Amino acid sequence: MYGTELSEIYELIFRSRGKNWVAEAKGVAELIRAHSPAADSLLDVACGTGAHLRTLRKFFSYVEGLEISPPMRQKALEALPGVAVHEGDMREFSLGRRFEAVTCLFNAIGYVSTPEEMRRAVRAMADHLEPGGVLVVEPWWFPEKFIEGYVAGDVVREEGRVIARVSHSTRQGRATRMEAHFTVADRDGIRSFVEIDLLALFTLEEYLEAFAAAGCPATYLPGGLTGCGLFVGTRDSGPS
Repeated sequence: MYGTELSEIYELIFRSRGKNWVAEAKGVAELIRAHSPAADSLLDVACGTGAHLRTLRKFFSYVEGLEISPPMRQKALEALPGVAVHEGDMREFSLGRRFEAVTCLFNAIGYVSTPEEMRRAVRAMADHLEPGGVLVVEPWWFPEKFIEGYVAGDVVREEGRVIARVSHSTRQGRATRMEAHFTVADRDGIRSFVEIDLLALFTLEEYLEAFAAAGCPATYLPGGLTGCGLFVGTRDSGPS
């Protein structure tokens, strides 16, 4: 999952699907400032290739990233010279400093497996916030919003290369099983690979309880960046 082959085409394929990392990052920065006008340091958890972080660094004086996939992290390091991008698991990381804002975007929280793991991840993120700091998390779909058998397909053309992606999603217990097939054609030939993602279907209440238990009570904003909404929490001023 999120290996070298996908890291090479990741941003291109999602841009073709209409994703605008620049606009999304600007919106998140504005949201953070609405809750904490003086916020000036930010950690982006599960930062991927650094696509959001490249814009977020323009709004915050100090930024860092965290990414569990080595190929994706390498892309972020290449794109963000001078920025610390740590290799780590959102469920159990400790960077030794706190930030005035922490983000976890593009449904990455869904890649933890159970409500307990999700609570651990939210706790770890909240523990990296200064008192009064803002935590923004973009969830995966709630169970009642999941569409069984959902299919999608895209073809991207750029000079010397064509990329096709088709996907099919089914429910597997309390998770979405998304199987995506990629075919890449370029001057070297045609190659294909498959990515299978499991994204947990946590409820609204489970998310809100996790934020509250982490000392970072949150509200849910429908819509958000991709239709799944956003959770926005503020760290309590008391001791962690």
